[in-house]
Amino acid sequence: MSSLSVVHTRLVRGLDRLAPDALLLLVARLGAAAVFFTSGRTKVDGVFHITDATFELFRTEYALPLIPPQVAAVAATLSEHVFSILLVLGLLTRLSAAALLGMTLVIEIFVYPDAWPTHLSWAAILLPLVARGGGAWAMDSIGRAATQVHGPWRR
Repeated sequence: MSSLSVVHTRLVRGLDRLAPDALLLLVARLGAAAVFFTSGRTKVDGVFHITDATFELFRTEYALPLIPPQVAAVAATLSEHVFSILLVLGLLTRLSAAALLGMTLVIEIFVYPDAWPTHLSWAAILLPLVARGGGAWAMDSIGRAATQVHGPWRR
């Protein structure tokens, strides 16, 4: 084996130890949650009062085919909050990431088709969460590990 190959192998192993999958998936969960939760917060006043400006945006700029603006505004605002919180917790991670990925696709297709680089970056963060789940540091995994050790009905 060449010395360059040995150096490469050692470097890759070192990076694997520094950045385990659990860390990478945690960062993905937090990054996606930050984007969508921040967006959700711009649509509300106080804890969760959807603003008139939000309803107006969904009537005009964000208008979707087949979905009334009132319904779309509530659904989007609620989804951005709930699925982001679930991602932070790592609870129902695959479902939450898939829902936000679906929202991303709707935004890309019907609202801002020219913003594909941004939407592609969101998809790049969400797709591993859909495919792999939240990782070992997610409540999904912690709950699964507890049921495997103790059985589903014993604690």
